[in-house]
Amino acid sequence: MNPKGCVLLLSVLVVLGLLWNGEDLYASKEPSEEKLDLLSGLYSSEELKQVLVLREEWNPFPRADERDEWKELPDEICQTYIKEAEQNLGCDWETLKASVFLEYVRTGNRSHYQGRLFNRRRKLAELVLGECMEGKGRFMDDIMNGVWAICEETYWGVPAHLGLQERGNGLPDVTEPTVDLFAAETGTLIAWTYYLVGKQLDETSPLVTERMEYEIKRRILTPNLKRDDFWWMGFDQKVNNWNPWICSNWLTSVLVIEDDPERRAESVNKILRCLDNFLNPYPRDGGCDEGPGYWNRAGGSLFDCLELLYSASNGKIDVFSHPLIKKIGEYICRVYIHYPYFINFADAAAKVSPNASVVFRYGEHIEDEKLKRFGAFLAEKQNLGQGPLSGGFGVLGRVLHALFTLEDMLEEEPMEPLQRDFWLSDLQVMGARSVEGSNQSFYIACKGGHNDESHNHNDVGNFIVYSEGYPVLIDVGVETYTAKTFSSQRYEIWTMQSAFHNLPTINGVMQKNGEEYKSSNVQYEQDNNKAVFRLDISKAYPEEALVQSWKRQITLKRKSEVVIKDEFEIEEVKQDAVLNLMTWRKPEIERNGVIGLVNPEQLKSLNKVHVLYPHDKFVPQIETIAIDDSRLEDSWGHEVYRIQLIYQNTPKKGAYWVRIR
Repeated sequence: MNPKGCVLLLSVLVVLGLLWNGEDLYASKEPSEEKLDLLSGLYSSEELKQVLVLREEWNPFPRADERDEWKELPDEICQTYIKEAEQNLGCDWETLKASVFLEYVRTGNRSHYQGRLFNRRRKLAELVLGECMEGKGRFMDDIMNGVWAICEETYWGVPAHLGLQERGNGLPDVTEPTVDLFAAETGTLIAWTYYLVGKQLDETSPLVTERMEYEIKRRILTPNLKRDDFWWMGFDQKVNNWNPWICSNWLTSVLVIEDDPERRAESVNKILRCLDNFLNPYPRDGGCDEGPGYWNRAGGSLFDCLELLYSASNGKIDVFSHPLIKKIGEYICRVYIHYPYFINFADAAAKVSPNASVVFRYGEHIEDEKLKRFGAFLAEKQNLGQGPLSGGFGVLGRVLHALFTLEDMLEEEPMEPLQRDFWLSDLQVMGARSVEGSNQSFYIACKGGHNDESHNHNDVGNFIVYSEGYPVLIDVGVETYTAKTFSSQRYEIWTMQSAFHNLPTINGVMQKNGEEYKSSNVQYEQDNNKAVFRLDISKAYPEEALVQSWKRQITLKRKSEVVIKDEFEIEEVKQDAVLNLMTWRKPEIERNGVIGLVNPEQLKSLNKVHVLYPHDKFVPQIETIAIDDSRLEDSWGHEVYRIQLIYQNTPKKGAYWVRIR
């Protein structure tokens, strides 16, 4: 090729973003439609019979009577578990009443029944672990009572998920076992109990372990093998975190309980196909559209599955080196802001506590030192090694893995992953901080996407701003789930509406839900001085907003300020436009064009942040929003604030800026 041709080719490559030099402009792209079939293409059912370790030969953890390995655990941890178990000696197993189950359809409350259900499972897990730690048989009668009580339950799931059955919500139909998240988790709890203390239960009566096998097969293994119409399997509709979460528990029950080699191989084969239904449409950038709060049970539960498969096949089922699997793991580091804060678009909470052991072990398997060290950092923050390890809802699987890798994790050097910039082009989410490895000055995150993402809010073009590692402009998140949260009335809830995100209301009209309501012309650019996110959010609004274009540019000027610039064209102005800004810090109008954000009492030492706006265009209004929901209180306390900048005499065509300093 002649020199001119080389120069031309080089220029084209740079424009296309194929040469990475840290200063390129990136346009967003659609997720790949290529079907990976990463797992189901590995082995047929017939081949899996040879690949999988036999049930009786699969020994991932020591059983309760294999004392040597349990005695090697730190004594302070063992004593903590024993004390927990002692609190449940002679306990009652609270009756799960039909009237409490019906509260979900009568009042929308799902928490009362769930609380009782989860409490049973928590107590059983504590008793089992106490017995494993002590090994004296002291807890066996209470374990037997707990197992028997749970096996007697009509339904292992929760009222909010009963729509899986043909007869719909109300009371469970005992003739149609359906598998939701918590039926699957209960199956795992009973399976690990069977694995760990089954021999001791048999000494009392073999009918107990026979009942455990029967119930797991009846409620979990057979329905999942025979039916393809559970939506979370993904054979006829898109899936979310339910898929890998349930598959991880289903797989555990198969590996521990299924004694028929043919059914065992068929079940694992189907699990692989279900997981491919999760992975095939997954953004190739590894981004989780449900947010970091759900990564724990999306990417994290996918890892649980892959780790189980690796173990049960003696390493023959191994996809940890695949680029997508690596990126799914890396995602949780990318979206980290400052402990305990993560980017929280969609239903994610602002404060997230990922499972430290899952993060660490994920890093081990994909050979990512940053992820391993982040796991060690989370372990340190969560005080792991100083008390019981949480597995969630009384499920033992993650606790067992954590117990027997705890020493390695605590020996790893912790590191906080304060990445300067990231860009997820498929998910259309970016994050940038002023200084690599530091919480100095500002951090921003912005999103494009569409309004039909999993756990979606109407929030195309939303952004958040942090200063010195703490929230300034926020995404409020989601309240405690009720029947309304996942109903046709979802977008009547204030936290789901664009007017309660950092977005404009145009002609009195908010954004609308649906995949057709989306961003366009999304671009991201960054260099040593700035990070810039650009998009047009006009298509996220319905026709009655009469908006032709609304071009938004959000710029982080490193070490100095954040600038929001909106440029718009409106077909007809019927009502003044309003820019909504949500904040955790109390706003005070200091003078024309300047709103000071007062630091909370516990953060008085931080630099004060100001919102600057053109006072010749905007009139500010400040609204205090009382928080009386426990889930939101965990992130924000008792109130948040909405700043509304009302654009006086909004023109059909105009532009404005807002600066955060």
